Amino acid sequence: MYPNDPRDPRTRAYEQQPQHDPYGQDQYGQAQYGKDSYAGDRYAADNYYDDRAYDDRRRAADPYPAPAAERSRSRAPKAPRRGPRVNAGLFAGGVLATAVVTALAAWLAAWIIRVISQRITETGKFGVWNPVAQDEYWFAVVGVLCAILAGALWYVLHMTTPSPDSFFAGIVGLLIAAAVLLPLLLSQEWTSAIGTAVMHLVIGLPIFFLIRAMGAKSLEY
Repeated sequence: MYPNDPRDPRTRAYEQQPQHDPYGQDQYGQAQYGKDSYAGDRYAADNYYDDRAYDDRRRAADPYPAPAAERSRSRAPKAPRRGPRVNAGLFAGGVLATAVVTALAAWLAAWIIRVISQRITETGKFGVWNPVAQDEYWFAVVGVLCAILAGALWYVLHMTTPSPDSFFAGIVGLLIAAAVLLPLLLSQEWTSAIGTAVMHLVIGLPIFFLIRAMGAKSLEY
Protein backbone atom coordinates (compact mmCIF):
# COMPACT_ATOMS: atom_id res chain seq x y z
CA MET A 1 0.00 0.00 0.00
CA TYR A 2 1.23 3.40 -0.91
CA PRO A 3 0.03 6.28 1.30
CA ASN A 4 -0.36 8.68 -1.65
CA ASP A 5 -1.78 6.31 -4.21
CA PRO A 6 -4.65 8.16 -5.90
CA ARG A 7 -6.24 4.87 -6.96
CA ASP A 8 -6.66 3.66 -3.41
CA PRO A 9 -9.86 5.12 -1.85
CA ARG A 10 -8.27 4.97 1.60
CA THR A 11 -5.59 7.49 0.81
CA ARG A 12 -5.72 11.29 1.03
CA ALA A 13 -4.74 11.68 -2.62
CA TYR A 14 -7.83 9.77 -3.69
CA GLU A 15 -10.10 11.95 -1.59
CA GLN A 16 -8.73 15.11 -3.18
CA GLN A 17 -9.42 13.88 -6.73
CA PRO A 18 -12.74 15.08 -8.08
CA GLN A 19 -14.89 12.12 -9.07
CA HIS A 20 -17.31 12.10 -12.00
CA ASP A 21 -20.96 12.27 -11.05
CA PRO A 22 -23.41 11.18 -13.76
CA TYR A 23 -25.96 13.63 -12.33
CA GLY A 24 -23.85 16.72 -12.94
CA GLN A 25 -22.14 17.03 -9.49
CA ASP A 26 -18.79 15.95 -8.21
CA GLN A 27 -18.16 14.42 -4.85
CA TYR A 28 -17.93 17.88 -3.25
CA GLY A 29 -21.52 18.75 -4.29
CA GLN A 30 -20.39 21.21 -6.95
CA ALA A 31 -21.97 21.22 -10.37
CA GLN A 32 -20.00 20.01 -13.34
CA TYR A 33 -19.68 22.87 -15.83
CA GLY A 34 -18.75 20.98 -18.93
CA LYS A 35 -19.25 22.07 -22.49
CA ASP A 36 -22.35 19.88 -22.80
CA SER A 37 -23.96 20.83 -19.51
CA TYR A 38 -25.97 23.64 -21.13
CA ALA A 39 -27.32 21.54 -24.00
CA GLY A 40 -30.61 20.87 -22.28
CA ASP A 41 -30.93 24.47 -21.16
CA ARG A 42 -30.23 25.78 -24.65
CA TYR A 43 -32.82 23.40 -26.12
CA ALA A 44 -35.43 24.52 -23.60
CA ALA A 45 -34.60 28.18 -24.22
CA ASP A 46 -34.90 27.73 -27.99
CA ASN A 47 -38.28 26.09 -27.58
CA TYR A 48 -39.37 28.86 -25.26
CA TYR A 49 -38.51 31.59 -27.74
CA ASP A 50 -40.08 29.63 -30.61
CA ASP A 51 -43.31 29.35 -28.62
CA ARG A 52 -43.20 33.07 -27.85
CA ALA A 53 -42.77 33.87 -31.55
CA TYR A 54 -45.68 31.57 -32.48
CA ASP A 55 -47.92 33.20 -29.84
CA ASP A 56 -46.99 36.66 -31.14
CA ARG A 57 -47.85 35.70 -34.71
CA ARG A 58 -51.16 34.18 -33.63
CA ARG A 59 -52.12 37.28 -31.63
CA ALA A 60 -51.21 39.50 -34.58
CA ALA A 61 -53.47 37.45 -36.86
CA ASP A 62 -56.37 37.42 -34.38
CA PRO A 63 -56.14 40.32 -31.91
CA TYR A 64 -59.36 39.24 -30.18
CA PRO A 65 -59.18 35.47 -29.87
CA ALA A 66 -62.33 33.65 -28.80
CA PRO A 67 -62.35 31.49 -25.68
CA ALA A 68 -61.33 27.88 -26.04
CA ALA A 69 -64.90 26.61 -25.65
CA GLU A 70 -66.17 28.87 -28.44
CA ARG A 71 -63.27 27.89 -30.74
CA SER A 72 -64.03 24.23 -30.20
CA ARG A 73 -67.71 24.80 -30.96
CA SER A 74 -66.92 26.82 -34.09
CA ARG A 75 -64.55 24.16 -35.41
CA ALA A 76 -66.98 21.35 -34.77
CA PRO A 77 -68.93 20.31 -37.88
CA LYS A 78 -72.53 21.42 -37.91
CA ALA A 79 -75.10 18.68 -37.60
CA PRO A 80 -77.20 18.35 -40.74
CA ARG A 81 -80.89 19.04 -40.55
CA ARG A 82 -82.83 15.86 -39.93
CA GLY A 83 -85.60 14.81 -42.25
CA PRO A 84 -86.24 15.52 -45.92
CA ARG A 85 -86.22 19.01 -47.41
CA VAL A 86 -88.98 20.36 -49.64
CA ASN A 87 -87.99 21.50 -53.11
CA ALA A 88 -89.96 24.75 -53.11
CA GLY A 89 -89.91 25.26 -56.87
CA LEU A 90 -91.04 21.74 -57.64
CA PHE A 91 -93.76 21.89 -55.00
CA ALA A 92 -95.05 25.25 -56.27
CA GLY A 93 -95.31 23.82 -59.78
CA GLY A 94 -97.24 20.84 -58.42
CA VAL A 95 -99.64 23.14 -56.57
CA LEU A 96 -100.29 25.18 -59.70
CA ALA A 97 -100.94 22.00 -61.69
CA THR A 98 -103.35 20.85 -58.97
CA ALA A 99 -105.13 24.21 -59.17
CA VAL A 100 -105.56 23.80 -62.93
CA VAL A 101 -106.92 20.25 -62.54
CA THR A 102 -109.31 21.36 -59.80
CA ALA A 103 -110.55 24.30 -61.87
CA LEU A 104 -111.19 22.10 -64.89
CA ALA A 105 -112.96 19.49 -62.78
CA ALA A 106 -115.16 22.12 -61.13
CA TRP A 107 -116.01 23.79 -64.44
CA LEU A 108 -116.85 20.46 -66.08
CA ALA A 109 -118.98 19.27 -63.15
CA ALA A 110 -120.89 22.55 -63.01
CA TRP A 111 -121.51 22.49 -66.76
CA ILE A 112 -122.78 18.88 -66.63
CA ILE A 113 -125.13 19.67 -63.74
CA ARG A 114 -126.47 22.75 -65.51
CA VAL A 115 -127.12 20.85 -68.75
CA ILE A 116 -128.92 18.06 -66.88
CA SER A 117 -131.03 20.54 -64.94
CA GLN A 118 -132.00 22.39 -68.12
CA ARG A 119 -133.09 19.17 -69.79
CA ILE A 120 -135.21 18.26 -66.81
CA THR A 121 -136.74 21.74 -66.69
CA GLU A 122 -137.62 21.62 -70.40
CA THR A 123 -139.65 18.46 -69.93
CA GLY A 124 -141.89 20.19 -67.40
CA LYS A 125 -142.56 16.99 -65.47
CA PHE A 126 -140.35 17.73 -62.44
CA GLY A 127 -140.69 21.49 -62.22
CA VAL A 128 -137.90 24.03 -62.50
CA TRP A 129 -134.46 22.81 -61.51
CA ASN A 130 -131.69 25.23 -60.56
CA PRO A 131 -129.11 23.15 -58.66
CA VAL A 132 -126.17 25.39 -59.56
CA ALA A 133 -126.75 28.90 -58.33
CA GLN A 134 -123.44 30.25 -59.68
CA ASP A 135 -121.75 30.24 -63.05
CA GLU A 136 -119.31 27.49 -64.08
CA TYR A 137 -116.39 29.92 -64.11
CA TRP A 138 -117.10 30.95 -60.53
CA PHE A 139 -116.61 27.36 -59.36
CA ALA A 140 -113.41 27.15 -61.41
CA VAL A 141 -112.00 30.24 -59.65
CA VAL A 142 -113.01 28.83 -56.27
CA GLY A 143 -111.21 25.59 -57.11
CA VAL A 144 -108.00 27.46 -57.96
CA LEU A 145 -108.07 29.45 -54.72
CA CYS A 146 -108.79 26.36 -52.61
CA ALA A 147 -105.91 24.45 -54.24
CA ILE A 148 -103.43 27.28 -53.55
CA LEU A 149 -104.57 27.57 -49.93
CA ALA A 150 -104.30 23.82 -49.47
CA GLY A 151 -100.75 23.85 -50.85
CA ALA A 152 -99.76 26.62 -48.45
CA LEU A 153 -101.33 24.66 -45.59
CA TRP A 154 -99.35 21.52 -46.45
CA TYR A 155 -96.08 23.47 -46.65
CA VAL A 156 -96.65 25.13 -43.27
CA LEU A 157 -97.52 21.78 -41.70
CA HIS A 158 -94.37 20.23 -43.13
CA MET A 159 -92.20 22.98 -41.65
CA THR A 160 -93.86 22.98 -38.22
CA THR A 161 -95.26 19.48 -37.53
CA PRO A 162 -93.67 16.02 -37.35
CA SER A 163 -96.32 14.34 -39.55
CA PRO A 164 -97.63 16.84 -42.11
CA ASP A 165 -99.54 14.31 -44.23
CA SER A 166 -101.60 13.09 -41.29
CA PHE A 167 -102.51 16.59 -40.14
CA PHE A 168 -103.26 17.69 -43.69
CA ALA A 169 -105.54 14.72 -44.29
CA GLY A 170 -107.40 15.40 -41.06
CA ILE A 171 -107.89 19.14 -41.64
CA VAL A 172 -108.82 18.95 -45.32
CA GLY A 173 -110.98 15.87 -44.79
CA LEU A 174 -113.01 17.62 -42.10
CA LEU A 175 -113.39 20.73 -44.27
CA ILE A 176 -114.65 18.65 -47.21
CA ALA A 177 -117.12 16.83 -45.01
CA ALA A 178 -118.42 20.13 -43.63
CA ALA A 179 -118.69 21.65 -47.12
CA VAL A 180 -120.75 18.67 -48.32
CA LEU A 181 -123.03 18.32 -45.30
CA LEU A 182 -123.83 21.96 -44.58
CA PRO A 183 -125.74 22.63 -47.84
CA LEU A 184 -127.73 19.45 -47.36
CA LEU A 185 -128.67 20.40 -43.80
CA LEU A 186 -129.24 24.14 -44.19
CA SER A 187 -130.62 24.62 -47.70
CA GLN A 188 -134.40 24.69 -48.16
CA GLU A 189 -134.38 23.59 -51.81
CA TRP A 190 -133.16 20.02 -52.11
CA THR A 191 -132.08 20.42 -55.76
CA SER A 192 -129.82 23.35 -54.92
CA ALA A 193 -128.53 21.54 -51.84
CA ILE A 194 -127.56 18.46 -53.84
CA GLY A 195 -125.93 20.49 -56.61
CA THR A 196 -123.89 22.57 -54.15
CA ALA A 197 -122.81 19.49 -52.20
CA VAL A 198 -121.70 17.75 -55.39
CA MET A 199 -119.69 20.79 -56.49
CA HIS A 200 -117.97 21.06 -53.12
CA LEU A 201 -117.06 17.38 -53.29
CA VAL A 202 -115.69 17.75 -56.83
CA ILE A 203 -113.49 20.64 -55.71
CA GLY A 204 -112.30 18.99 -52.51
CA LEU A 205 -111.35 15.50 -53.73
CA PRO A 206 -108.61 16.55 -56.24
CA ILE A 207 -107.12 18.85 -53.65
CA PHE A 208 -107.17 16.15 -50.97
CA PHE A 209 -105.27 13.60 -53.07
CA LEU A 210 -103.11 15.69 -55.40
CA ILE A 211 -101.61 18.10 -52.86
CA ARG A 212 -100.38 15.22 -50.71
CA ALA A 213 -98.94 13.48 -53.78
CA MET A 214 -97.20 16.66 -54.94
CA GLY A 215 -95.73 17.15 -51.49
CA ALA A 216 -94.37 13.61 -51.35
CA LYS A 217 -92.79 13.97 -54.82
CA SER A 218 -91.16 17.29 -53.87
CA LEU A 219 -89.19 15.92 -50.90
CA GLU A 220 -85.40 15.65 -51.22
CA TYR A 221 -83.70 13.18 -48.88
